[in-house]
Amino acid sequence: MAFNKLAPHKGCLRHCSLRAPVRTRILRAAVRCDASNRTEIKPGVFEGYWQWQGHKIRYQCSGDSGEPVLLVHGFGGNCDHWRKNTPQLGQRFRAFSIDLLGYGFSDKPDPRQAPPNSIYNFDNWGQQLVDFTEQVIGAPAYISCNSVGGLAGLKAGILRPDLVRGVQLINISLRGLHVERQQPWQRPLVAAFQRLLRETSLGSAFFGSVATPRTVKNILCQAYANDSAVTDELVDAILKPGLQPGAVDVFLDFISYSGGPLPEQLLAATPPSVPVSILWGAADPWEDMAEGRRLFAHYPCVTEFVELPGVGHCPQDEAPHLVNPLIEAFVLSSSSSSSNSTDGGSSSSTAAAQQQGVAAA
Repeated sequence: MAFNKLAPHKGCLRHCSLRAPVRTRILRAAVRCDASNRTEIKPGVFEGYWQWQGHKIRYQCSGDSGEPVLLVHGFGGNCDHWRKNTPQLGQRFRAFSIDLLGYGFSDKPDPRQAPPNSIYNFDNWGQQLVDFTEQVIGAPAYISCNSVGGLAGLKAGILRPDLVRGVQLINISLRGLHVERQQPWQRPLVAAFQRLLRETSLGSAFFGSVATPRTVKNILCQAYANDSAVTDELVDAILKPGLQPGAVDVFLDFISYSGGPLPEQLLAATPPSVPVSILWGAADPWEDMAEGRRLFAHYPCVTEFVELPGVGHCPQDEAPHLVNPLIEAFVLSSSSSSSNSTDGGSSSSTAAAQQQGVAAA
């Protein structure tokens, strides 16, 4: 499938100070996770803020040795959706999680001051991950991503394969509302509804009905196969940042984003030097695993497709006992086999999957 490399949108460059990147080849020296400009928020986990193109970006980190691993949330998520992963991975790696621009406690530039979808898109988020890797992590990293975060991770690997050592996709979004996924008769109807939400008071009213503890809990209970994992702590971690000023406009802008790349276009453009691991909670009610396997598993960059039985859309939070070992195995196997064949690189991760009682293909 043909794929055109995507440059930052001109409208975004003009209206929101997201500048075209200046490529540098000298990485900064790695800074200890407990550096003085970071706050310890729980034992061994530190939080900091990074200035990116004039915007404040929140991140968390744990661990001072080992391979760097960058954890990227999905739609409506933030660093705290990785609270069960960052400290555990930090025992073996340098683990980082990040709030994408517009989410969590990162800045939320007003999308109404720019053309629709010119700020909150996978091009800009991919560049954000690249710049964070270069400027904060200071070394090439592995990126593990949930849901729509997976498209940002893949984009980062395409932009700078020298900085991205591998990408792990956890229930990556199929992008069911993408214009190319819609039937011809659906397109004008979907576009009209998206404009209605984005450009009228109906959108704010809709967001207000969603951004409540009860509704957030109900949505999470749909996404998770195990309701007991949907705790008050989780609801608060998702809802509190979502009530920050500007969050409603980010929400409405992104749900109207039916353009940009599809996952299969990004996988087709991912260079062989960037291995891709796919993990999928088989009980995901939103992103069908069989369709994901059909669309994505055959690309040369994909080293494994691991099924997680009985797990929903956010396996990293619902089943960290399964996901953390698979992240570790992917990093270690890719590191040890970087000069070998793809088959050799995936064997350790597949073995880890089998030990955890999940299916690998």
